[in-house]
Amino acid sequence: MKTLRLILGDQLNLGHSWYRQPDPDVIYFMAEMRQETDYTRHHIQKVVAFFLGMRHFSQTLQAKGHYVIYWTLDQLENQQDLTANLQALIQQHGITKFEYQEPDEYRLDQQLKTFCQDLAIPSNCVSSEHFLSERLELARFFEGKKQTIMESFYRYMRKKHGLLLDAAGAPVGGQWNFDADNRNKWKGDPAVPELPVWNRDVTELVDLIQAQGVKTIGRIDAQRFPWPVTREEGLELLDHFCNRLLPYFGSYQDALADDEPFLFHSRLSFMMNAKILSPLEVIEAVIQAYHRDPERISISQVEGFVRQILGWREYIRGMYWMRMPKMEQENFLEHRQPLPEFYWSGQTKMNCLSQAIGQSLDQAYAHHIQRLMITGNFALLSLVEPQAVDDWYLGIYIDALQWVELPNTRGMSQYADGGKIATKPYISSGNYINKMSNHCSDCHYNVKKRTGDDACPFNSLYWNFLEVHRPKLQNNRRMGMMYRLLDKIDPEERNAIQQRALHIIEHADAY
Repeated sequence: MKTLRLILGDQLNLGHSWYRQPDPDVIYFMAEMRQETDYTRHHIQKVVAFFLGMRHFSQTLQAKGHYVIYWTLDQLENQQDLTANLQALIQQHGITKFEYQEPDEYRLDQQLKTFCQDLAIPSNCVSSEHFLSERLELARFFEGKKQTIMESFYRYMRKKHGLLLDAAGAPVGGQWNFDADNRNKWKGDPAVPELPVWNRDVTELVDLIQAQGVKTIGRIDAQRFPWPVTREEGLELLDHFCNRLLPYFGSYQDALADDEPFLFHSRLSFMMNAKILSPLEVIEAVIQAYHRDPERISISQVEGFVRQILGWREYIRGMYWMRMPKMEQENFLEHRQPLPEFYWSGQTKMNCLSQAIGQSLDQAYAHHIQRLMITGNFALLSLVEPQAVDDWYLGIYIDALQWVELPNTRGMSQYADGGKIATKPYISSGNYINKMSNHCSDCHYNVKKRTGDDACPFNSLYWNFLEVHRPKLQNNRRMGMMYRLLDKIDPEERNAIQQRALHIIEHADAY
């Protein structure tokens, strides 16, 4: 029996049980395909990173004795479509069985299920052996419950895996969540350690991508590509995080700063989302670092990081599979505005947006507060259609795959699901941005003003958003104080606020 096994571009897990022993009757197949480069317009660094990761993974498997067929983007046999390529290989090699790992994206899951239904040979789908919960475990956990709150699932996951618990099963540090300690503004001290970069020359690969007509966004220095793409490099980055960044991560994980795109964040999300590193080994490395040096690394730093991976990452994946495909169509607030053009250029007088978008175009990266409270916040306040926001987030970030991007955008960022993930819209005026960053001190606009040509656009947009959505939001118990403050504003000023907000919404690219 000759078996064909498919490896997708985000399934680069060398620890998978498939690879324990080479088998001469097993063929592994990997391919760079236009199907995957073209379903949205991706950042050039994202395309390069995935292709490099795939190529290194293929080479490693071959060096271990596995039989791998790898088709590059320009290979003549490559039909640029997954099912067409698989069908050709099955016929060409006399394949008698087809196997694949669970895809993380709904579109690929459906494509492969349909393909297997029509196959004349047996097929089998196996676990990717990566996540810390099963695909539908969260759905079972919340079955029959009115709310799907991440915190309860996070505590369940801590107990399930025995992480950050004392001998009695209680949370280390005496509480489950140290989020209140994770909201400090960074003022330049402590200094941000210099990050490891690998600076490989990817000119040949960039030329290939361009020659094949793949349309991308963003910028790249092809002679100094900075991202890790091999397991060895990922472990080096993990070690750097544990030893240099972790002591300050939790305290400043929500902070924003001009000219410091990474602060104390790990930059490990691409490595995990491509499965080059496993979430469990990352979590265990962080916890071990804490145990080695508890005087320098406090529990609040560690818990904040573990919560993002064991809690939020697993929760978001579970919500995706529980609610697809209807999640793709949700638009609870009925927003219809187009995404401003400056999201593709960074050319805006609003310094916070210019910084976040410019950095995203340069680095293919922004941390969660930049995504949620700068770019996401402005899109939400500007009543932008959620699909447009989805497309932008899915394309621009190196770690963006639909399973993680869609629930974060529709649920957390744009409140398009009406509260299934976030209990209230994550909106703010310029005051929050000023509190958490140094952006406002060098901005064209005055963060303290609500009206007038020099008033911070976030301020009028914020109050207008509350007014526009009063029928849907005023009874939300977490928003009562916001509406009480809105109602205290003089009616004449409220009218002026709304007029300015409407002008910003209609002419966003002038700001």
